[in-house]
Amino acid sequence: MYFLSGWPKRLLCPLESLEQPLHIQTDPQRAFFAVLSPSQLSVWYCRPSVLIVSYKELSKAASQFGPYKQAEWRPDSTMIAVSTANGYILFFEIPSTRDKYLYEPMYPKGSPHLKGTPHYKEEQCAPSLSLEMKKVLDLQASITSLQSMLEDLLVATADGFLHLVHWDGMTNGRKAINLCTVPFSVDLQSSRAGSFLGFEDVYIRDMEYCATLDGFAVVFNDGRVGFITPMSSRLTAELHGVWAQDVIDGTCVAVNNKYRLMAFGCANGSVQVYTVDTTTGAMQFSHKLELTPKQYPDIWNKTGPVKLIRWSPDSCVVMVTWECGGFSLWSVFGAQLICTLGGDFAYQSDGAKKDPLKISSMTWGSEGYHLWVIDGNSSSNMKPERDTYNEARQFGILQFHFIKSALTVNPCMSNQEQVLLQGEDRLYLNCGDAAQAQSPRNTSHSEHKPTRERGPFSDGSSDSQGLSTLLGHRHWHVVQIHSTYLESNWPIRFSAIDKLGQNVAVVGKFGFAHYSLLTKKWKLFGNITQEQNMMVTGGLAWWNDFIVLACYNLNDRQEELRIYLRTSNLDNAFAHITKVQADTLLLSVFRDMVILFRADCSICLYSIERRPEGLNPTASIQVLQEVSMSRYIPHPFLVVSVTLTSVRTETGITLKMPQQACEAESIMLNLAGQLIMLQRDRSGPQIRDKDNNPNQRKHLPFCAPVVLAQSVENVWTTSRINKQKRHLLEALWLSCGGAGMKVWLPLFPRDHRKPHSFLSRRIMLPFHINIYPLAVLFEDALVLGAVNDTVLYDCLYTQTSAREHLEVLFPFSIVERTSQIYLHHILRQLLVRNLGEQALLLAHSCATLPYFPHVLELMLHEVLEEEATSREPIPDPLLPTVAKFITEFPLFLQTVVHCARKTEYALWNYLFAAVGNPKDLFEECLMAQDLDTAASYLIILQNMEVPAVSRQHATLLFNTALEQGKWDLCRHMIRFLKAIGSGETETPPATPTTQEPSSSSGFEFFRHRSISLSQSAENLHSKFNLTKTLSMPSGPSGKRCSKDSDCAENMYIDMMLWRHARRLLEEIKLKDLGCFAAQLGFELIGWLCKERARAARVEDFVFALKKLHKDFRWPLPVIPASSITSPFKNGKYKTAVGEQLLKSQSVDTFVNMETDTGVSNTPRSRSWLGAISSSQREIDTVSSHGPHMQDAFLSPLLSKGDECSIGSATDLTETSSVVDGDWTMVDENFSGLSLTQSELEHLSLELASKGPHKSQVQLRYLLHIFMEAGCLDWCVIIGLILRESSVINQVFSIIQSSDIDGEICQNIKTGLYAVDRWASTDCPGYKPFLNIIKPQIQKLSEIVEEQVQPEAFQPVNPSKVTEQVNPRAEESRILSSHGTNPQSDAGNISASRHEEDKSKTEVEDSFQEGSYDCIVS
Repeated sequence: MYFLSGWPKRLLCPLESLEQPLHIQTDPQRAFFAVLSPSQLSVWYCRPSVLIVSYKELSKAASQFGPYKQAEWRPDSTMIAVSTANGYILFFEIPSTRDKYLYEPMYPKGSPHLKGTPHYKEEQCAPSLSLEMKKVLDLQASITSLQSMLEDLLVATADGFLHLVHWDGMTNGRKAINLCTVPFSVDLQSSRAGSFLGFEDVYIRDMEYCATLDGFAVVFNDGRVGFITPMSSRLTAELHGVWAQDVIDGTCVAVNNKYRLMAFGCANGSVQVYTVDTTTGAMQFSHKLELTPKQYPDIWNKTGPVKLIRWSPDSCVVMVTWECGGFSLWSVFGAQLICTLGGDFAYQSDGAKKDPLKISSMTWGSEGYHLWVIDGNSSSNMKPERDTYNEARQFGILQFHFIKSALTVNPCMSNQEQVLLQGEDRLYLNCGDAAQAQSPRNTSHSEHKPTRERGPFSDGSSDSQGLSTLLGHRHWHVVQIHSTYLESNWPIRFSAIDKLGQNVAVVGKFGFAHYSLLTKKWKLFGNITQEQNMMVTGGLAWWNDFIVLACYNLNDRQEELRIYLRTSNLDNAFAHITKVQADTLLLSVFRDMVILFRADCSICLYSIERRPEGLNPTASIQVLQEVSMSRYIPHPFLVVSVTLTSVRTETGITLKMPQQACEAESIMLNLAGQLIMLQRDRSGPQIRDKDNNPNQRKHLPFCAPVVLAQSVENVWTTSRINKQKRHLLEALWLSCGGAGMKVWLPLFPRDHRKPHSFLSRRIMLPFHINIYPLAVLFEDALVLGAVNDTVLYDCLYTQTSAREHLEVLFPFSIVERTSQIYLHHILRQLLVRNLGEQALLLAHSCATLPYFPHVLELMLHEVLEEEATSREPIPDPLLPTVAKFITEFPLFLQTVVHCARKTEYALWNYLFAAVGNPKDLFEECLMAQDLDTAASYLIILQNMEVPAVSRQHATLLFNTALEQGKWDLCRHMIRFLKAIGSGETETPPATPTTQEPSSSSGFEFFRHRSISLSQSAENLHSKFNLTKTLSMPSGPSGKRCSKDSDCAENMYIDMMLWRHARRLLEEIKLKDLGCFAAQLGFELIGWLCKERARAARVEDFVFALKKLHKDFRWPLPVIPASSITSPFKNGKYKTAVGEQLLKSQSVDTFVNMETDTGVSNTPRSRSWLGAISSSQREIDTVSSHGPHMQDAFLSPLLSKGDECSIGSATDLTETSSVVDGDWTMVDENFSGLSLTQSELEHLSLELASKGPHKSQVQLRYLLHIFMEAGCLDWCVIIGLILRESSVINQVFSIIQSSDIDGEICQNIKTGLYAVDRWASTDCPGYKPFLNIIKPQIQKLSEIVEEQVQPEAFQPVNPSKVTEQVNPRAEESRILSSHGTNPQSDAGNISASRHEEDKSKTEVEDSFQEGSYDCIVS
């Protein structure tokens, strides 16, 4: 509502006086303020804050009168009455000196500011005034209170009298009323006779007149409080008093005329707010303003008595100060907005406590933008030895600056979704940048857009702004009000924003101006006389592109309703003007209707329509209906807001005739906090008569008013329709101050069934929110607000004089945007009232909201916290109902586990008693394939069950994760299982405190991470180095627990990994096996060595070959047509195709390089790099990019010889399964491909039968792994797929050069013969390649027959390797470059250019690290 802004300012006094100010009071127009010190009265101008005149009492008179105490202005600001300590009242007259000014603005030459404007001097110049003492009145008793009342001045004295003094006719005496003669009772009903005060020493300590209640709120010196009212129209008539029974420690009072409230300050630091019951006249308790121990544990009961209470000029907020210092700001019905007793106001940045500001007097400035405060501390800080002049300049008056919501003065804003705050010279909007927000929107009301272009939130409206612009960031869009308009029309009184949040209009003292957020330009009146001749009285509102306002025409002295078009020039010539009978107090727009509330307590409805005439369209207005409310409204000033809505109580009618819901069905009137509803009376024959004129329906009369709610500050409704979210859009939202919010929700029968007779059509649900609501987003189930925040800058001042700087005494105040979800409150309230079906309807309509899961979680969490921590048993617990409700949604499992993880362990048993056993929920997650949620349940189980149970469930999850390839989760599960093993010796803990040490081993990650289990791979690898062997204990568990259990645990995990690897190999899922090994750091080579004769043996070569072709998306070879004749017969065409294919392939390579950003895991890659043995040097001749010819008839090219040194297994891109299921490899930078024309021609044929580049890389990696492990049958199969005879040659050379198990050779021989048979019948494309390797196959048969006993395949130490590297390398090069095989030559040439420079050194180095070798027989 109201928010502090910036630092306060300190006023400098030009007078050389040592007297400290003690009282400050603004005049009724708030243009001047009077400052009293013990013997001096000075009058200041408000804007700018300058001293105009000062009156100093002579010492002789000063000793006679005594020090000045209080001042009161006459309502027309022409006189000031000052009370003194010795019982005198001094009357000062302020004669107006026309056309004399003390301060005038100076403009540079040629500036556009015109001095010729009417009222120019009055608005912009500080006038010259003089003070003359006219009269002295001696009341012969100490004066306790002064109160101005129309033409009279009311004075209370300490001798128990009330004096009535006339402002002008001071000579004709005064009337004194003895308080002992005023009867007091509990109420004003005639049957009860009032008792008299009865004590002689009772007098009024403080009092204030309330015009709308026509009486006085009084505080007596004994602490009792009451209300004195005259029994007839004149105050001189008989008076009667009413007690407030519960207050016995009253200190001060302030009244709110608009809401008819009396706020009594009490000695215990609280403020009791009362109103008067209109029927009995008794004082009725409304609410209490007090600090709670929850918010202010240190200070809530140490504030001292309440010292001052001041309502703001618009009656929307109240400022309260205490004797011990500090102040707080509250909304009308008790929502706390600011308090300076906590946070940065009370503590310095180093934690030291500050002295709170002690306020001795305060008063509000114009429109509530300023609060003038007299600092009570400043008098005690005075040091007489200091320079007198400087001391006087540090005057003890502070000016606090406020910005306030536009709703305080222009309540028609409440049907919009923007937050608009107004300061004295700027506006704060939450609608972001309008230029981005502008998007083509459908203007029909009923259409529902499923998605919004500008953000992740769903759109529910055609004429509301995007959620992303309303919630996008925490900063405000600040619009500076045009200085030309502001100079002559300060202060800003009203402001309004249009529905799309793209235009704002402001109203100052005269005229108005508007601003477009799209063009960033203001529009002012071209004719300044027109501007100065209109005074807006009832506020303003936007209707499409028009501005609708109610104003008073000063020239014609006529009330008018005007409509201006935004796009045309601001001039009365383009306005549509309608004359109005009485003063307009409030104005509001609903669809195409305007509603006015007038000073004669009548409501007038107008229809408004657009008329396209010429260039500038205009709008025309017609009176529809007038409704007199004088029977129900005691005083027109009490009406806070009036609005038209489509809300009805009979939802049955709207169900039968849905089109009627969009009509103006009712008038909502906020009468001093009471929300009154007037519904259209549809009981007559109008509904049945379908043929009558549609305009006739609008003239339906209204029923008698009904009170819907009390203590209402703001009301929000919307005119939009959304069939999906009828609950939210047809509801009425109320802000009720300290009581939170209320929603008047419609209840709909399900599936248009007949509603139950006992079921009410609407229900009022209260709920609390933590922010002050300023706007409601209806479809999005959000409340928008603003909150004060502070920033400390006291570290900037370190000198001794630091305490005098306001920057040290006060923090810098800023206003931040904020929002809150309210849906969970409403769902919960419906469930409490057994309206589960309605709650489901509402929840399903909002299930698409991005924060809907959070709503369910919040509801479950709040109910759990309340019920599980309750001291008394709950007769009807809500938790089972909430749990059952949440099971209706697919997010049930996540909601429960998220809630549990955020709740303390002690409450888990209560939670799972309601929602179900965590073991069952875990199994449900596995069945639903929701492994991440299942992992969260594991942590619950680990805390609630014995280790054996959690291990059993963890094993289940681990196996499922392995099957699904969820590698991140697998890594976590390995750590989890190790942690269980290490903590197994301990019993499961009973309380969370003993829980911590036992679970800390390996659980830190699970405890402090988000539930999603998806951390980036880089972090994971830096956290746990899973690339090393898996049998390393992690965390403190390794030190604490015995090594036996640790080894057992690692063995258990390894067994599961082996079992999974065996399954993959048996099912010939080589791609998955590679992924699995690379992601989990599985020692594949070592395991394959063990499994060489078992799982790693190929049973069916043909099936394996087909399966690999399918898995790696590798095409089966075909015999090209050109193989029958010369391959270069159609050279040109083939070259073109080849180039295109090559381009696409190389592009693909680099795309993969960039997108597959994964883990750069050097240790893991080294493990197999270092394992390359020199006996496999031949692999190097194979290129990882260069395609290889499979046509036996092609003539060989010239060999490039020793230049060819491309690593096959080493030439791997850095990829990761996190992105797309590839494996983690060594990082190599690709050099550009440079091929000659003839090479390209060769490539054209080959590329057609190549698989994807990524598959090629993966196959080479596997080939290398199998070669290392000695699984030669798999090497042969991969060699066949790649169609590289060098691989086959290499396998055969290994078989020849070392004693290999005869079974393996036999298996390879049978397998190759089977492939040959299959190729002959099913796949002739393989025949050319099989023909090339035929000699080797024959050689193999001979070896199989010769072989008698196999030798072991053993590792040797690296020293042997280094000796053998060079001869082996030489041998391999000879074999590859001078071989009889054209295939290898083509491979060498096509690949050599690609990597000859960089690979040579790296591959040479990598071979130095070999750790396995084959013993040469």
